[in-house]
Amino acid sequence: MTVQDIRSFSRLCTDVVGALDPGRHPDAPYTPAESRVLYELARAPASDAVDPLAELPLDGGRLARILDTFEQDGLVERAASEDPAPRRITLTARGLEAAALLDERAHERAVALLAALPPADRPRLAEAMRTVRTLLGDARTAPRPEDVLLREPGPGDLGWIVQRNAALYAAEYGWNTDYEGLVARIVADFAEDHDPHLERVWIAELDGRPVGCVMCVRDDAPGTARLRLLLVEPEARGLGVGDRLVGAVTGFARGVGYHDLVLWTNDVLAAAGRIYRRHGFTLVGEKPHRSFGVDLTGQDWRLDLRAGLD
Repeated sequence: MTVQDIRSFSRLCTDVVGALDPGRHPDAPYTPAESRVLYELARAPASDAVDPLAELPLDGGRLARILDTFEQDGLVERAASEDPAPRRITLTARGLEAAALLDERAHERAVALLAALPPADRPRLAEAMRTVRTLLGDARTAPRPEDVLLREPGPGDLGWIVQRNAALYAAEYGWNTDYEGLVARIVADFAEDHDPHLERVWIAELDGRPVGCVMCVRDDAPGTARLRLLLVEPEARGLGVGDRLVGAVTGFARGVGYHDLVLWTNDVLAAAGRIYRRHGFTLVGEKPHRSFGVDLTGQDWRLDLRAGLD
């Protein structure tokens, strides 16, 4: 990544939205800055406690000139007040009409852009846009725990589990493709033959994309379920995703009548171990081994699902 890469991307965005061609730009006859002010005023909550323009990247003088122009054109009203604090600004009926027209034009422009793109490429574009927003966004767009959704897997999600497990553990722990092969077999076994009443997969979703997963499958021992393939993407860590995924497995396993829940992991996955302890798992055994191209210490954990139910 270079400065030139960023500048080239910026020029592309300018060309795509038609910013250099006022006749084609969806905001015409307003400048992009004026359109943004109209947009923020139109979506502002009906409360004096919130200034909808406070976070705009506009200096005070430029914002004041825009508001003066809007007031002269009958687009906004500023409440009379002797208070030294900024007066509340609201859109007039004419201002609301102008904001609605800009919104409609922007929507039509977005529809036209998507229509020109092959359907198979649209998910790639959406993912790229989400990545840009995530990496370049500020604290106002930081995800919250309540933004994460747990759901059943959809088309492509099982393949995502294999790909992300392989890529993430290779990047963070140096594991080789032996691990990818193991994950692929686990996922393939589930996809080809599982009991939906006794086995499940959960996908954690944030902003429309998967950021975590876990599986609950039957173990060979009677009355025992096995937790497998717990994973949380780095961008979603700190949001309690791992806790929610493990909680989903334990609740499901207990609800369908399993007596025990077991899992196998490695001691290098310390954060996962802390989650298991919080949910009542007990470490019942450890054994050194060499797998996935590295030396590891395997761990067996167990949770008695009947404990505390008497």
